[in-house]
Amino acid sequence: MKDFKILLVIILFALFASIFSLQKISLNYSEPFFLIGFRMAFSGLLLLIYSFYKFNIVKIVKSIKVTHIKFFIYLSVFNIYLTNVFEIWGLNNMSSAKACMIYSLSPFITAIVAFFILKELLTKKKIFGLMLGFLGLVPMLFLKTYEEFNVGKVFAFSFSEIALILSVLFSVLGWIFLKKIITLGYSFIFANGVSMSIGGIIILFHSFLFGEAWNPFPVLNIKYFLFYTFITCIISNVICYNLFGYLLKYFSTTFMTFSGLMTPFFASFFGWMFLNEIITWHFFLSILLFFLGLIIFYKEEKI
Repeated sequence: MKDFKILLVIILFALFASIFSLQKISLNYSEPFFLIGFRMAFSGLLLLIYSFYKFNIVKIVKSIKVTHIKFFIYLSVFNIYLTNVFEIWGLNNMSSAKACMIYSLSPFITAIVAFFILKELLTKKKIFGLMLGFLGLVPMLFLKTYEEFNVGKVFAFSFSEIALILSVLFSVLGWIFLKKIITLGYSFIFANGVSMSIGGIIILFHSFLFGEAWNPFPVLNIKYFLFYTFITCIISNVICYNLFGYLLKYFSTTFMTFSGLMTPFFASFFGWMFLNEIITWHFFLSILLFFLGLIIFYKEEKI
């Protein structure tokens, strides 16, 4: 059973990696904020329909306590709105593999936040593993795409890198709020449905208010837009988000995000295959350090 759940973790992050490439392709057919807002709202609606069908809508509504509503709002704002707005903007100006690598900062931020909020303790070996994994990010920061130079930078970081780092921070906070909601007894499918619906609608308002070309919709090719959006919805919002929620029942938040360090390896392969992105020695050095840190961390994880 333990080996099967580890296999699910590997499959989860391989699927997560494919999303970066799919979103890069989708950006050719739609404005970025409309793209992510439409996908989130549509996916949220699908999950809510499923939840209401499976668990009974009256029972679900009655089970929500007023004091718990704030956690659903936090999840919508952090895990959906802020995470995806910063991610889609940053991804629009860098390679999918590098964006995925920056997302590998998640475990370091998670370890700190989870320590204070969820009281998840860190052993000395876990701390060493995290530090080793952090060093793995350094080589990739020296690489800058042409698009990154065009959007400017602050010190050693381009604005695109800063946007992705902020996306990571908000994502980590979001996953922690999701785990909080799960521990309160709510279905992770219902929680994701609510947060995606609310967050997606907020992003659509963001798209409308901040200058995307609504005439009548900011879509360049409706056929390909719907095709790639549907595929991304199924993989990301239906499978990945809920599989992540399921695995949070058996693994710590820090371990789950640290396992995400394998995602750039898959993302580089998909980027090379579908987007003709070049893989340099910086990437392989980063991956080596990441995996060494992951192995050290995993040996301390209690499952």
